[in-house]
Amino acid sequence: MTIASIRIITKDIKPLVRFYEQITGLPVTQYTDDFAELHTPSATLAIGSTRTLQLFGGDDIARAASNFSAIIEFRVPDVDIAYQTLAEILGDKVIQKPTTMPWGNRSLLFRDPDGNLVNFFAPVTQEALKKFDG
Repeated sequence: MTIASIRIITKDIKPLVRFYEQITGLPVTQYTDDFAELHTPSATLAIGSTRTLQLFGGDDIARAASNFSAIIEFRVPDVDIAYQTLAEILGDKVIQKPTTMPWGNRSLLFRDPDGNLVNFFAPVTQEALKKFDG
């Protein structure tokens, strides 16, 4: 089994589509006004509008802009360069500037327009590099 995608539910997908394109430099494919995907080599980040909830059983199964438990993580080549490049775009949405974590990853934590936490990380210690690169 593999994780294929993580889906964010939002009231308006356009701001999230623009945001994720800006921060990743990758194109987001918008299939409809209510659904888009950002494809990476390891997984897909899907963005669905609240209108798509009807297809899964109703409005009560998920709530837009209310995530306080998950962090969307992207492995980047260099966290400090990513921060320098994105600092103006991120503005006051930065939660934690680049910091080396006890488990060996350098990490930049910020929020997307809906308030979801996003982590750009890069393994920097030998142990962390071994974990990710074998």
